[in-house]
Amino acid sequence: MPVFTDIPQEAFVAAVLDLAAQLAADAWRPDFIIGVGRGGLVPAVFLSHATGLPMLSVDHSSQVKDFADDALVRLALRTRGGERLLFLDDINDSGRTITHLRTALTAAGSVAGAVRFATLIDNVSSAERVEYRHRTIDRREVKDWFVFPWEAVAPAASVEADAAEVPERIG
Repeated sequence: MPVFTDIPQEAFVAAVLDLAAQLAADAWRPDFIIGVGRGGLVPAVFLSHATGLPMLSVDHSSQVKDFADDALVRLALRTRGGERLLFLDDINDSGRTITHLRTALTAAGSVAGAVRFATLIDNVSSAERVEYRHRTIDRREVKDWFVFPWEAVAPAASVEADAAEVPERIG
């Protein structure tokens, strides 16, 4: 049975404000925050409000290939026009989501250096690196399933099913 660790609303807001401060301190400035569906959508809305930057979104969790990939092609084209994109997700766990996004963006011709990634929680043993993070964990040691405020309304069975999708994350 996984350990479910609630992320209170106040801690979530503090994490978003930390990311906003990191962005403000960096010379690299995105033109858009891209919320990665599903877990990155709410953080992206909050970060958009905190920074004043506009927000777009891409879907990843539904696995509807033609829907998500079309959006990534359009976003890659924007980088060729000089725009910078910050992709935001709740957690960089295994790195699979970020790998998929980077691969699709590169295949669509995105400009190197125009795309960066941020997460609320970054796993140091992930296959991928992010440029901005609020908190760092090591999944080899921390097996908690983090329950963010937007997941708190889900039935417990649904949260448990999400956690069980990749058993090595929690056990």
